[in-house]
Amino acid sequence: MVVPSLKLQDLIEEIRGARTQAQEREVIQKECAHIRASFRDGDPMLRHQQLAKLLYVHMLGYPAHFGQMECLKLIASSRFTDKRVGYLGAMLLLDERHDAHLLITNSIKNDLSQGIQPVQGLALCTLSTMGSAEMCRDLATEVEKLLLQPSPYVRKKAILTAVHMIRKVPELSNVFLPPCAKLLHERHHGILLGTVTLITELCERSPEALRHFRKVVPQLAQILQTLVTTGYSTEHSISGVNDPFLQVATNTDTSRNAGNAVLFETVLTIMDIRSTAGLRVLAVNILGRFLHNSDRNIRYVALTSLLRLVQSDHSAVQRHRPTVVECLQETDASLSRRALELSLALVNGSNVRAMMQELQAFLESCPPDLRADCASGILLAAERFAPTKRWHIDTILHVLTTAGTHVRDDAVANLTQLIGGAQELHAYSVRRLYNALAEDISQQPLVQVAAWCIGEYGDLLLEGNFEEIEPLQVEEEEVLALLEKVLQSHMSLPATRGYALTALMKLSTRLRGDNNRIRQVVSIYGSCLDMELQQRAVEYDTLFRKYDHMRAAILEKMPLVERGGPQVDEEAKERKEAAQLSEVAPAPTESQASQLLDLLDLLDGASGNAQHPPLLDPSPGGALVHLLDLPCAPPPPAPIPDLKVFEREGVQLNLSFIRSPENPALLLIIITATNSSESDVTHFICQAAVPKSLQLQLQAPSGNTVPARGGLPITQLFRILNPNKAPLRLKLRLTYNHFGQSVQEIFEVNNLPVESWQ
Repeated sequence: MVVPSLKLQDLIEEIRGARTQAQEREVIQKECAHIRASFRDGDPMLRHQQLAKLLYVHMLGYPAHFGQMECLKLIASSRFTDKRVGYLGAMLLLDERHDAHLLITNSIKNDLSQGIQPVQGLALCTLSTMGSAEMCRDLATEVEKLLLQPSPYVRKKAILTAVHMIRKVPELSNVFLPPCAKLLHERHHGILLGTVTLITELCERSPEALRHFRKVVPQLAQILQTLVTTGYSTEHSISGVNDPFLQVATNTDTSRNAGNAVLFETVLTIMDIRSTAGLRVLAVNILGRFLHNSDRNIRYVALTSLLRLVQSDHSAVQRHRPTVVECLQETDASLSRRALELSLALVNGSNVRAMMQELQAFLESCPPDLRADCASGILLAAERFAPTKRWHIDTILHVLTTAGTHVRDDAVANLTQLIGGAQELHAYSVRRLYNALAEDISQQPLVQVAAWCIGEYGDLLLEGNFEEIEPLQVEEEEVLALLEKVLQSHMSLPATRGYALTALMKLSTRLRGDNNRIRQVVSIYGSCLDMELQQRAVEYDTLFRKYDHMRAAILEKMPLVERGGPQVDEEAKERKEAAQLSEVAPAPTESQASQLLDLLDLLDGASGNAQHPPLLDPSPGGALVHLLDLPCAPPPPAPIPDLKVFEREGVQLNLSFIRSPENPALLLIIITATNSSESDVTHFICQAAVPKSLQLQLQAPSGNTVPARGGLPITQLFRILNPNKAPLRLKLRLTYNHFGQSVQEIFEVNNLPVESWQ
């Protein structure tokens, strides 16, 4: 049974109703077969309908080249319905690469010569869209005649066609130069705007035209003054708004969408020209009114624009903070995401408590795809603007309790560091975490922090003398049972079990009861399938059996970690070592030699206070000879110059290079990202790739936020092993958020210094 051909509307509905790409292709293939059959049959009454369907298929990205000749037939038709679809098809399916476009030159010439304005408009639109240089030369005379036609409709299109012709064939400037003087006397604003565009094009391409139109500058100034002082022209009305380009922000009718578009263009103008403070406040207030609009598109535009303005006019945007917070409850995902980004940008030291309450309430009910961004933003804002340590701890605990599985990877380390540095809050923190852990052991970051805190300060948990919270009576058996529950839970990750096992081991020195229960649990995990957990259990069991006299000293409380954190300290140490390696000293000291060993990971985690053997040879390189037990050590290589590889809107990426004299095949590259703009760079990620002959290892970056105005930069270490000394090429991929927009850059660095790989 032959399936009949579909109408255009039915075809659109069936394509949109396709659930898979395969179903969509099947529908289109069947309909294209019907269209080909109809073209072969040559039914002139159905040709324009079939071509209209083919054009829709073409806009979806499917091949439609077999309809090119049908466009020519429809253009040559005497019916307007055929010409309309034919010219549209020519604009979509034909260009200068197809010889068929030359075949419509005569048809366009005939249509331009006729006095039917709609047909002339179709021909002019097609010529200005796909006209080649040959067509422009052949039809320039016809277009010149239409420039002075009585109809404003035709003259506007003829002027724009002339602009296209001059761009294609600059020598045609002399043809269109004389009519421009007459067109400047027109009252129709559309013709005036097109004429100014044509004059600009002529002046850019013809010195003679530039000299000619210098004389009419006073006339142009008079025209602009007249446009501003006279009333609006009803001849140039867009959806009920007269002269939209002459509207001002204080009297534009916003009951129509065209009026809102005019106001938005006004805001963009104020933002782009960096106008006075009063106008910027006016722009922000306009966007604030947009937030109350019932149209979701207008609210989205307002949120996006306010996000761009928040850095330069923070106080003006702050006045609309309640409305922005209300937008968090939008059902549209794109609106709520924009509202979240703007709300986080509005947080400062004066409103951090109120904003955190709103954001935490949103975190509890937000969609899953927004929970990670919301949690990350709350943690960053709390770290930056926390009024007290206790408030900071409470905020992070609330985030971990609400969205623990969606928090950043460094949240656990940051919270443990924060708790460790707040000695006066140790008892408060351990009780809060114990209660949270007793209620829910599914949130892995929360469980890890709680296990660490119980292991460090479990003795405070049992004292029960903390007055600021409700009295809590906890027995030793309850604490041990809770940690065992974490170890046995199927929801616990291997890392979480490691935290719990270490906590049990530390409690063996903090609790007053018998440790046999802890020893039994530790011995059980000595045969665990997870190698890391098994190793810890075996070491702890050995500590019980062979070194029990050292257990209390080994398992004492962790020392206070500086605020920079281990990652930042590691990066600072590497930068310091890089600077010392770049200096060629005649006699290396003991500290220089030890730092070189640290850089090459030869000390295997030895502490900075470890005693090094004395230096016996004062000659250059003598320290390395004795420390490494090598017959000879080469001198440090010459320093490699730094390289700037990326810069955009104040964001800059620099590369620093270090090569070890002991392992010339190893190259260390320190990536440093700085930000001199007025807006923070967030969610910064740098990824790299090298040729297959090289080996690349990427260390974790020092952070993912580069503060504005030259704040603390982000650093990251790349280790590249190049045993064959092959030419080094580096491909980088940067992703980050800046000025409220997501940025992704992929580029290749081919100009690396020769010293970095030879």
